[in-house]
Amino acid sequence: MRPVFTAAEMRELDRRAVADLGIASATLMENAGRGAAAALVELLPALGAPRRGARVAIVCGKGGNGGDGFVVARWLRRRGLRPLVLLAARVEDVTGDAAAKLAALGRAGVSPIVVEDAAQAAPHLADARVVVDALLGTGTRGAPTGLTAVLIESINASGRPVVALDIPSGLPADGGPPSGPAVRATATLTFAGLKYGLVQAPGLDFAGRVTVVPIGIPEAEVGRGIRAWTIERADVAAHFPPRPRETHKGTYGYLLIVGGSLGKTGAAALAARAAMRAGGGLVATATAASQQPVVAGLVVESMTEPLPETAAGTVALAARERVLELARTRDAVALGPGLGLDAETQELARQLARDLDRPLVLDADALTAIAGRLELLRGAPAPRCLTPHPAEMARLLGASVADVQRDRVGAARGLATEYGVHVALKGATTVVAAADGRVFLNPTGNPGMASGGTGDVLTGIVGAFLARGMDASDALVAGVYLHGSAGDLAAARLGEESLIASDVIESLPDAFAALRA
Repeated sequence: MRPVFTAAEMRELDRRAVADLGIASATLMENAGRGAAAALVELLPALGAPRRGARVAIVCGKGGNGGDGFVVARWLRRRGLRPLVLLAARVEDVTGDAAAKLAALGRAGVSPIVVEDAAQAAPHLADARVVVDALLGTGTRGAPTGLTAVLIESINASGRPVVALDIPSGLPADGGPPSGPAVRATATLTFAGLKYGLVQAPGLDFAGRVTVVPIGIPEAEVGRGIRAWTIERADVAAHFPPRPRETHKGTYGYLLIVGGSLGKTGAAALAARAAMRAGGGLVATATAASQQPVVAGLVVESMTEPLPETAAGTVALAARERVLELARTRDAVALGPGLGLDAETQELARQLARDLDRPLVLDADALTAIAGRLELLRGAPAPRCLTPHPAEMARLLGASVADVQRDRVGAARGLATEYGVHVALKGATTVVAAADGRVFLNPTGNPGMASGGTGDVLTGIVGAFLARGMDASDALVAGVYLHGSAGDLAAARLGEESLIASDVIESLPDAFAALRA
């Protein structure tokens, strides 16, 4: 896993490097710029520019990010490129380490062009093969103003590939939408570690391809005190070693799915099929009695259990004791896919969420049932995993969808830690929050998965992983990664527009195979 930093955590890392490790701040800046220059040279062919002789325009501010840009320019010149530095400030306004790097740049034979407006910058940007954004770093707050805002717009209008240093100027380092103009980069070379704003929407659309550039701080020190990480393939692969020859279906868990109702049997069936494809040893689907033959016909590998039902064709409250009885011989339970919104059914969901003594994943209609009643989850007899989309999360928290999306990490972590549950907040870069406050950000998945039923697929996958004995947070981490990976493989084959939930299920075998590639 790779650590993900807030702006404050990055400042603290820099402070420790200087105060505790004795690394001079000027050395950190030199390491950052030199590493970024090397990474940029490797990127040039993909950006349509040669590795020698190309004109690279580097637009610098007066602060630390500008200092990084001065170092990049000096090292690009040493590598046979033609750097042109556009400075958005008077030379005398550049201070500290950045001033020293500007002086070193001059000694290397590169003099900055001080720009005062967009008209002055435009021809230089047009003449470049690549533009480097070194205006604002992670310490900037609020919307860019004045000349900086103008130059951001000029960079975006240049039509040239743009490489941002550390973070695209104007993009909030801690995530959320820009409050003013922001650079739309083709690639971002970020220093020491990933930043929240680079790995979540809408920053994903501004950052482009992100590469982490080491700056000379030992890896163990970089990860110290971090509370969020991105999920990587190796993290998930570790949970799925080759199966031993001496094994049987009970080795891989017995999952009970409670869901399905009149008009919503497909949701329960999708969850069951996904659980089987995710390696579940045994799956049983308990559903309203009138819908049991439908579910049985849709998923022949899953056993089915008919339950007492309401007049609306949903599972009745009278089914409570039968579900508890069934759960006693199962390893985990998934509750919610297609369950229905009948008042009696919702009360059943609340009681099961409170009382089931098996690991439980709650989704869809089960999340609606517990909205406003989250106290039911405190002190539950077994782990609880919640998999809401943003609208469901908003209902759970009594907030707006905009509030949730503005701080997805904070929303997921807050819910998880307050109620002692594990949360997967779905969406672009699904956020997994463990009950102890750890956060994991998922890099897989694509917009084609924004279609009905894909959430039910995730429920089945996570349920299967819980049933085989995985820790709740590990089940969510592995579940969202493989779910998204399967979606990516399906989209590569079928395109995003045509993607449906069953395509994700059918791509799960390839997603597992990719773990071992």
